[in-house]
Amino acid sequence: MIRCTWGQEPGLMQTYHDQEWGKPHRDDHALFELMCMEMYQAGLSWRTVLNKRAAFNEDFYQYDLERVAKMTAADWEPLLQDKRIIRNRAKLAATVSNAQAFKSIQQKFGSFSKYWWAFVNDQPLINDVHDDSDVPAQTELSVVIAKDLKGRGFKFMGPVAVYAFMQASGLVNDHLNQCAFK
Repeated sequence: MIRCTWGQEPGLMQTYHDQEWGKPHRDDHALFELMCMEMYQAGLSWRTVLNKRAAFNEDFYQYDLERVAKMTAADWEPLLQDKRIIRNRAKLAATVSNAQAFKSIQQKFGSFSKYWWAFVNDQPLINDVHDDSDVPAQTELSVVIAKDLKGRGFKFMGPVAVYAFMQASGLVNDHLNQCAFK
């Protein structure tokens, strides 16, 4: 079976590639988790984030948006001692503030999904990807979205993280053309 280069590694990377990445996610719960994962990845490998995913889910109440949005520093600061996760103070604090901003978008648009998918008129962008070099780190659209998210209070969601989130959530499909999961 032909896969994208990065998805050929057996285990978590391959499972994530085959079952999640590039598939349209429209559920707010899934979108919040994916957004957080992309935020955690900043400066790190995706493998690292996937290896720590279960612990992050446990520490952040399975990404229950209501519970995460209500966390105080007293709730998340002890997580800085949890060796199972990425122990970055700013990223942990941003998980909570981004949950609050996420909720604000839900209140304004009815769901985060409606807000998110409106950027592509509710249709995934299917890119023509012959090899890995065809995949950009960011696009004009990711710059626009990052600016909008920043204006709504999101942190660690610059154009590169936003583009990765666009890929992860299926807003854009950057699977190689020959990939069985295109």
